[in-house]
Amino acid sequence: MTRKWGLVCAFVAALGTSAYGADAPGVTATEVKIGGIFPFSGPASSIGLVGRGILAYVQSINDRGGINGRKINYIAYDDAYSPPKAVEHARKLVESDEVAFMFSQLGTPGNTAVAKYLSSRRVPTIGIVSGSNKFTNVADFPLTTTSLVSYDIEGKIYAKFLTKSLPNSKYAILYQNDDLGKDYVNAFKALLKGDFEKKVVAIPYEVTEPTIDSQVVNLKSTGADALLVAGTPKFAAQAIRKAHEIGWKATIVLNFPSSSVGATLK
Repeated sequence: MTRKWGLVCAFVAALGTSAYGADAPGVTATEVKIGGIFPFSGPASSIGLVGRGILAYVQSINDRGGINGRKINYIAYDDAYSPPKAVEHARKLVESDEVAFMFSQLGTPGNTAVAKYLSSRRVPTIGIVSGSNKFTNVADFPLTTTSLVSYDIEGKIYAKFLTKSLPNSKYAILYQNDDLGKDYVNAFKALLKGDFEKKVVAIPYEVTEPTIDSQVVNLKSTGADALLVAGTPKFAAQAIRKAHEIGWKATIVLNFPSSSVGATLK
């Protein structure tokens, strides 16, 4: 299913009956309020373009008359990839803006920070843009659905690829030091089991760091023939550039959040 039709299905499911409109906060006979939080600025601003795309598509839906006679009032705030700001905005969306539900909030740190609050307020969180494996736990996140394949599954795909294409090599992982990056490392551990310590060297970075040059240099020094970047576009772009500068001709694998040609490769 394309993202466009996923968006339509989510809206139609939420707005399909007049009874829902009568009972739900943020829904009237003519409008539905929906909330979103994105890193429009900050270290992950390149993937904040997802939010811009959603706003544009919502406008196109409204231009065609909305859904079941209701226009969509999509309210999106910028958390700059900062969990405390995400919490602040979530509270505003629920308590002041009175949205019916959250849709497509982007970022593992932000979604993690607001999850308990939104759950306590019984606010559905639909199609979050995070593949963190924990969000697939229905018992812990009963009102949350994801829009990405879990980073755990994605990581195991990369591990299988590298063990098949470079079976006798060592693998380096540069990972963001949060649930996003750690899921990929844990996926390699699960697949390689006892061979993980012999075949993999993993070094973290913080999103507050200006560069990851030192981590890339250290990873090259291990003799690894492959580099998995498990993070966000800014740092993936830096890693590609630094590897080239120091003559590290490793096979480079980019995780899904960093795979954009425009945001990372160019």
